[in-house]
Amino acid sequence: MTRLIVVSNRVSAPVDPAAGSAGGLAMALSAALRKYDGLWFGWSGETVETFTGELKVEDRAGVTVNLVDLEAQDVEEYYNGYANKTLWPLFHHRVDLTAYERSYGEGYERVNRRFAETLAPLIQPDDVIWVHDYHLIPLARDLRRLGVTNRIGFFLHTPWPARQLMVTLPHHRRLVESLFAYDLIGFQTQEWLDLFRDYVISEARGELAGYGGLEAFGRRVRIGTFPIGIDVGGFVQARNSREGVRTYDRMAASAAFRSMIVGVDRLDYSKGLEERLLGYEQFLRDHPDLRGDVFLVQVTPISRDEVDAYQDIRARLDSLAGRINGEYADMDWQPIRYLNRSYRRDQLAGIYRAARVCLVTPLRDGMNLVAKEFVCAQNPDDPGVLILSRFAGAAEQMGEALLVNPFSREEVADAIHRALTMPLEERIRKWQALMKVVQDTDVGLWRDAYVSALKAVEIAGEDGDLPHAA
Repeated sequence: MTRLIVVSNRVSAPVDPAAGSAGGLAMALSAALRKYDGLWFGWSGETVETFTGELKVEDRAGVTVNLVDLEAQDVEEYYNGYANKTLWPLFHHRVDLTAYERSYGEGYERVNRRFAETLAPLIQPDDVIWVHDYHLIPLARDLRRLGVTNRIGFFLHTPWPARQLMVTLPHHRRLVESLFAYDLIGFQTQEWLDLFRDYVISEARGELAGYGGLEAFGRRVRIGTFPIGIDVGGFVQARNSREGVRTYDRMAASAAFRSMIVGVDRLDYSKGLEERLLGYEQFLRDHPDLRGDVFLVQVTPISRDEVDAYQDIRARLDSLAGRINGEYADMDWQPIRYLNRSYRRDQLAGIYRAARVCLVTPLRDGMNLVAKEFVCAQNPDDPGVLILSRFAGAAEQMGEALLVNPFSREEVADAIHRALTMPLEERIRKWQALMKVVQDTDVGLWRDAYVSALKAVEIAGEDGDLPHAA
C-alpha cells in the first residue's frame, strides 16, 4: 500500500484533532497521513550537544510522527541563519535585510543532508514523499544521492523571488539545480511559477518540456500551481463553537456600537504592519468625523525574536502604535488595540465575525490565509469587507476584495473609508463571490490535487536516472 511521507522543518500534527488551536494545514495533512498510513518527519524543536540522528517516534491522534533533534550550531546556521536571515527576506524581496554568510549556507546544506540520512532508512519502495517549504529545498537531491528513487514532491509556501534578486544569492544556481531532483514543484500562484520559470530559462538555459514540464541541468521536472486554502468545514465549526460564539459576543460588546477593523499577522516585516498603521492614521487624519466611531484591533504574535530584524520591527511598531494612540485617543476611545499574543482558531473566528473590516496588507506573501478565514467567519446577511494587498498571493483569486497597494497610505485610507461606508447589497455581493473562492480552494482539495498530481508522475527508471515529469 502506498504511504505518504510529509517532511517539514517543524511537525505541526495536532495531538488532539478536536483542539481549537489546530491549524487547517495541519489538520489536512494529518487526515491525509491517516488515510495513507503515512508519517510526518521533521525537527523536534529541541537541541542536543552532538547530532546522532536518533528518532523520537510519537503517535499524534493517529498520525505517526518522527522527530529528530539538531545541534545548537545547526539551529543557528540552518534555521536562524540561512532559512530566516537569507532565504526568507530574499524570497520576500527584502534584499536589504538578506544576510549572505558562508557559515549559514554550510549549515543549511549540513542539516538537509542530516535530514536525508535520517529519513532514508524509513522510506519504503512505494512511498510518496512530500517536502514542504524553503527550509528543505536540497532535501530531494540528498535523498537521490542516497539511492532513493521514489516520487518526491516539493511545495513552496512563500513567493519565489524575481530573477534579478535571485542572482544576488551566492550559489543561487546550485540551489535551483537541487530543485530538479524533485518530480513535482508546486507554487501558490501563477506569478511565483512564472518567476521560477523565468529564472530557469534565462539563467540555466532551461526549456519548456511539454505540458507543465521544465527541463534544465540535464533533468526534467513538472511544475504547477496549487493555491492553498483553509479547512472550511473546520473553520465554520470553530466559528459556531461555544468559544467562537463567546468571543464574538465579547468583541461585539467591547465595540460599544463602534465599527471594528481587524488585522491578524505574526510579527514579520513582510506583513506590511508599519504601512498598515500609517494608512490607518491617514484615515483618521482624513476623516475626523469618524474618529471615535471606529477602532483597529491588531493581533500580532511575536515570532523569530532572536533575529535582529524582528527585534527592530517590534520596537518600531510599539512606538508607532503608541504615537497614534497618544495623538488621537480620547478619554473613552482608543484608536488601536495592539495585541502581541496568539489566539486559538475558534477565538479568531469570533474576532473576525465581529469585525466590519479586515486589513490584510502584506508587502509580499505566498498566499495569506487570514483573508480566507475572515471571509469564512462572516455573517452572510451582514458581512464585513476584506481589504487585501495586491501583493498577497490571495489577490490572484480574491478579486472581489478591495485590492490596495500597501505602500500607499492614501490608498489604504481610502479603502478603509469605502469599506466602512459600503452599502449592504454590495457587501453581500462581494462576500458571496469571495466565499465561493474560499470553498473552491478548500485545503483538503488543495492537498488531494497535489498528492494526485505527484502520484501521477513517472517513477525513476531502472537505469537510475532521476525521475521526470509525465
